[in-house]
Amino acid sequence: MDACVDFVQSLVTDMVLNIFERLDDPADLVRASVVSRHWQDFVIATGLSKQLCVEFYPQLANVEHVTESNSRTITLNHAGASNSLEWDILERDHKVYASLSQVLTKLISSPVECIAEAFSASSTDNYPDESIVNTLDPRDRFALRASYWSSKGHKDPSVPETLIYKLKADFCVITEIDIQPFEAFFQPGDPIYSAKSVRFRMGHPKSPTDIEDDLSYLPLQQPADDKFIWTYTSEEFAMTQENRLQHFKFSQPALCIGGFLQIELLGRVQQQEMDGLLYICVSHVKVLGRPLSPAFHVEILEPSGKFLLKYCPHALQHTLQSKEPELAPMPIIATEDVFWGRVGLLQYLVGGNQEADGPFDSDDEENEMDQFVL
Repeated sequence: MDACVDFVQSLVTDMVLNIFERLDDPADLVRASVVSRHWQDFVIATGLSKQLCVEFYPQLANVEHVTESNSRTITLNHAGASNSLEWDILERDHKVYASLSQVLTKLISSPVECIAEAFSASSTDNYPDESIVNTLDPRDRFALRASYWSSKGHKDPSVPETLIYKLKADFCVITEIDIQPFEAFFQPGDPIYSAKSVRFRMGHPKSPTDIEDDLSYLPLQQPADDKFIWTYTSEEFAMTQENRLQHFKFSQPALCIGGFLQIELLGRVQQQEMDGLLYICVSHVKVLGRPLSPAFHVEILEPSGKFLLKYCPHALQHTLQSKEPELAPMPIIATEDVFWGRVGLLQYLVGGNQEADGPFDSDDEENEMDQFVL
């Protein structure tokens, strides 16, 4: 039987590189690198792990340095392995990007809710009743009140609106964003105040110091779009004027570097009968993906906008195995009981022993809803 020929050793470097570059999954490259010592050395020396990660996630091209816990900062340099120090750098790079590809490949198959806080809305019609905070609750009613965010009204249908959210980590992979337009069940005809289309941006604050001050006063009651640098912009997705959770799934998972998401709502379609103005209203927003912490973190390097990629090997298994349980929403009846119980306690404390009025009966509720305007 003829001896097997290892093409990595027998072919010229450019041809071998061309073969490896045809791998279309970073995980496949990791598997190839453990076939033999020759294959591993080739993958390390050519920086293929980072190259393939950047191909799938272009934002990684802005990595300036890599650090590993209990190790020194590494300057990325794939020019060659002319000495042992350069080889150590190349080997470390391969380890970090191979681990990152492993995490990304596994986590995108089991997404969870990634929103931590509502940060700001470009406009709010009636604050706080119609605050962006309401979009974090999947219900469109809370304690017999409508629960939604509403923009201010405009005559021009092209005026956009933006909602900004802080995510659960500064480094996340996002696969899908869901939005439910609000149906004004208290207005004639039950109009639905959707946008024509939607676009998503992800990025980081221009000044982390300024954002830290803002985080003490959430949600902000003024536009905050100019406080951020957006490193990712999605395609534009069409919205339908329907009262349902609409799913906008990315064709390729996207990295959020910096921990902030902007939802850009484009085009107004619904006019309010009472004032003749066009509004956009959102009942619920859900962001699906996975935080990449605690194994990976990022640090933005000002003013270049590039970032430091921090890797904690001891946290890798925890990141791969952890999954936050998704809690079922509390039944509305139970929530209303708690609400009215608290009202009764407050009345007792401030006004003597008075019984609180309970939830409206059907006639009272109908009369109350007739008074709603956006």
